[in-house]
Amino acid sequence: MKLCRYDDNRIGLVRGRNVHDVSDILEALPQLRYPLPFGDQLIAHLAALREHMEELADDAVPRPVEVVRFLSPVANPSKIIGTPVNYLAHAEEARRDPQISVFHGGGQRRTIEEQGLFLKASSSLVGASEGVAVRFADRRTDHEAELGVVIGRKTGPITEADALGVVAGYAIALDMVVRGKEDRSFRKSPDTYAVLGPWLVTADELGDPGALDFTLHVNGELRQAANTREMIIGIARQISWASSVYTLYPGDIIMSGTCQGVAPVKPGDVMTVAFQRIGEMTVAVR
Repeated sequence: MKLCRYDDNRIGLVRGRNVHDVSDILEALPQLRYPLPFGDQLIAHLAALREHMEELADDAVPRPVEVVRFLSPVANPSKIIGTPVNYLAHAEEARRDPQISVFHGGGQRRTIEEQGLFLKASSSLVGASEGVAVRFADRRTDHEAELGVVIGRKTGPITEADALGVVAGYAIALDMVVRGKEDRSFRKSPDTYAVLGPWLVTADELGDPGALDFTLHVNGELRQAANTREMIIGIARQISWASSVYTLYPGDIIMSGTCQGVAPVKPGDVMTVAFQRIGEMTVAVR
């Protein structure tokens, strides 16, 4: 199943090149009172509501994907977790480029474990159609194409063997970053610097997340190309590691690291990111 959020916060299922409105499913969500629980309630109840959503989609009038405005398929993550320099070729290009601030101490490369996971502000999250608004126009903002992993249920520490079982689905992610000397989380958290979409593909439909080809083009020029099998730390290990530090809630997002080819974008550019078995999203820079 491909789940999307679009236009004025409507909920849809994507079938082929059409969106089928299933927004009535929101009436089945629990009526909550303050204090609200952490997490995204639609993602938390996705498994239980799935059959009804498919029935609603059967009766909906389809709309072409080209005419809808895609928002992030997750509305309310409690956090966005990032995994740094998770591809060897990207680690090498970062070592050569002093503007990519991931090395310290005479160019000595630190392992992922030495750097640790990082957090992006949840307020930085947008969908594909909302685009990226460059901050710090006098500095370099880079694109980083990544696989987005969406957690499906609350979990504490979980083993690597069981970790994929807590995944609701996957989406295309852009982990945008301003280069500079500040802490990584600061430079990756401006509004619009976390793009997720264009829809969420449920885990059962996607299959193995560790064997996906992906590309990123800017204005038609190929910038990034790799396969998720090239990750230094795979998806299951990332989830297990994150769960040992943070309680994971439904809708939490892990941006699983980018490959080689990161480069600057500027207002007016158009980024196109494609992931095998997920689809393609187009994101404008302004």
